[in-house]
Amino acid sequence: MKTKILSLLFILCATAVVSAQTPFERAGAAYNAQRYADAVAMYDSIEVAEGVSAQLYYNRGNAYYKMGEYAPAILNYERALLLSPGNPDIRYNLSLANTKITDKIEVTGTFFINVWAEAVRDWFSSNTWAVIGIVSFLLFMVGLAVYIFAGIDRMSLKKAGFFVALPMFVISVIANACAIAQNNRSTMHNEAIVYAHEVSVKSSPAESGTELFVLHEGTKVTLLETVGDWVEVRISDGNQGWLPIRSIEVI
Repeated sequence: MKTKILSLLFILCATAVVSAQTPFERAGAAYNAQRYADAVAMYDSIEVAEGVSAQLYYNRGNAYYKMGEYAPAILNYERALLLSPGNPDIRYNLSLANTKITDKIEVTGTFFINVWAEAVRDWFSSNTWAVIGIVSFLLFMVGLAVYIFAGIDRMSLKKAGFFVALPMFVISVIANACAIAQNNRSTMHNEAIVYAHEVSVKSSPAESGTELFVLHEGTKVTLLETVGDWVEVRISDGNQGWLPIRSIEVI
């Protein structure tokens, strides 16, 4: 009898511990137990109940990666990067997932200033850049006020105000430009991941169009124009054509 009571108490305690876990913790426990499909289903439920987050997309991407489903893994990593563009773990796992897909497409040459600008933009999210822009603008105003109102007899203070105002103004302009660029990038939804195992890219938005090339699941495309059930896409080497909308998932 004592053994049964102890067993019952143990079960009750274990149940209480499980029920005390947050949905994220339960999904993480399923992932750690290698029940990856269960983890994905739990993350889907969390998205419905609580909305999206970079952590949710990242964790779900990891579960899909472990299942060998690289297209949804890449999709989730890409969505996570839109919310947390400077996260090195997301970038690393995305690059790892991209090594698993069939298409290895060369990126066309990009002007170095554009590369630099995109790298700076991706340091932070749009919200973080906006905060940096506001704070730097306020510091610019303080420095400007000091420079204008400090008397000639306080030249060192006047110089300090100038050397604070000038860089803060530059940082404010850059931060606000990056905030706008990041916000546009996350709201335009003009990129997608190929979900079809294999899809022919056509010269026109019709099955009768000439086949230009073939794409495989996991490849990232840029969306250009939509006509009916077809969408015109461009890949990273500059080639473009039409494929069925049903074959992609928008990031």
